[in-house]
Amino acid sequence: MAELINMPRLSDTMEEGTVAKWYKKVGDTVKEGDILAEIETDKATMEFESFQEGELLHIGIEEGGTAPVDALLAIIGKKGEDIKDLIGGDHVPVVEATEAVEKSEPKEQTPPVEDNISKKTTMPQGVEVITMPRLSDTMEEGTVAKWNKKVGDPVNEGDILAEIETDKATMEFESFYSGTLLYIGLQEGQSAAVDSVLAAIGKEGTDTEAVKAAIESNASIEVQTQEAAVEAAVVVTQPKESPKPAPVAVQPNVVALDRHEGRLVASPLAKKLAEEKGISLQQLKGSGDGGRIVKRDVENFKGPSTAFMPHSGPTGVESVTEWANSNMRKAIAKRLSASKFSAPHYYLGVELNMDNAIAFRQQFNTLPDTKISFNDIVLKAVALALKEHPQVNSQWFDDKIVQNHHVHIGVAVAVEDGLVVPVLKFTDELDLRQIGLSVKDYAFRARDKKLTPAEMDGSTFTVSNLGMFGIQEFTSIINQPNSAILSVGAIEKKPVVKEDAIVIGNTMKLSLACDHRTVDGATGAQFLQTLRLYIENPIRLLVS
Repeated sequence: MAELINMPRLSDTMEEGTVAKWYKKVGDTVKEGDILAEIETDKATMEFESFQEGELLHIGIEEGGTAPVDALLAIIGKKGEDIKDLIGGDHVPVVEATEAVEKSEPKEQTPPVEDNISKKTTMPQGVEVITMPRLSDTMEEGTVAKWNKKVGDPVNEGDILAEIETDKATMEFESFYSGTLLYIGLQEGQSAAVDSVLAAIGKEGTDTEAVKAAIESNASIEVQTQEAAVEAAVVVTQPKESPKPAPVAVQPNVVALDRHEGRLVASPLAKKLAEEKGISLQQLKGSGDGGRIVKRDVENFKGPSTAFMPHSGPTGVESVTEWANSNMRKAIAKRLSASKFSAPHYYLGVELNMDNAIAFRQQFNTLPDTKISFNDIVLKAVALALKEHPQVNSQWFDDKIVQNHHVHIGVAVAVEDGLVVPVLKFTDELDLRQIGLSVKDYAFRARDKKLTPAEMDGSTFTVSNLGMFGIQEFTSIINQPNSAILSVGAIEKKPVVKEDAIVIGNTMKLSLACDHRTVDGATGAQFLQTLRLYIENPIRLLVS
């Protein structure tokens, strides 16, 4: 009996998958364990193997096609087995169902689409179409920073085709195919959504114009099909764009206006002389042709001078600079907006005595080849406090709360285009020296956009430190799906009370932003109490 194979769920966040490549075609023999296809998920491209044996009777999603989890992917059965009832059932792919609806509509409503489909250009045999890859879990579009190959160049499997800028880093993209680069879909500096056509590779001698025509015709048909569906429902008349006014430069000189048209007119010499004497042209009566103000009108003027009064308004020129939003800025806007407006934030603040921490750091840094920062001390203290308060080390999902027993701390790092959050895995198991070296390495590579997606994934808690900029205290937006984020301020020398006496001390303010869905106020307060104990008594960091 034929077996239905559905789109598998290959990651916990996967909602749909894209068939990147088929290793079998209809009619091929399939054995258990054979690789059927490569499936692109929201995190990676993975090989999907068969759990059935038989003949591949039907492919439900072609290469490049996308479908939700559990959609019909393929059918495997005995050679010659009738599968018409299975294909015609509820498992029919969305694309086929859409075509059936289109065919049932009156022909007069969709003739342009049918005509274009009949004119669809066939892709030359042996050509592999390469689409914009998803290089990070939050990537929605990419920008081609640089092409390392040009059309006509030979390409070997493993060659670096291009550098792709994502929302987090600029990464090298290598080819999985060998052949000749026949087509480039995006020029350097251009952006496109994930799965958009990036390039095409095929055999040497393949007609590049045919490849280009096939790709462009396919894209054109998709766009026209969508437009036809919209126009069938609503007809929208687009207003003609009004011509944009030409930019006007503001001149600081006094402008004379022609009295006959509500304006004054003055000779250039009269304007210059009036400006030198501080006389407003509005005070003069022209004696020249048509009321034109001339030199003698200015010289004969007996009224009060305005030389000591501002005779004109500000002469500054308004100017702005515009640039397109980078992928990183778009990702920051999307993720932080989603966090701020979905997670009920509340904030807790404490002020710590840093005298012991300062003395501890000075003594610790006397060790050979050792230089730790106050941020390293905070990260170690946070990791140990999270082990004691696992509720703060949790994550919210719509159907569950996940309490993590491992500690992966994300460290917010400012870069030119925004910020990234590299993750210190198992921070509680690292000593202060290891934490310091790791943070420095991440910071240098983050600014060069050389961090990998794996190094920015999997945080269970986040720390953001603006103390080095002199910021005394601030609050941060939670880096979802984390439940909390700690904001670290600057160390400040100020009068404090010790043993009923006012002395000069060193203090530092911390702010903890919590998601009230997972962390209650008392839980957050207890976490900060434990954190205070570690930071104000840093010797505990060495014995815990």
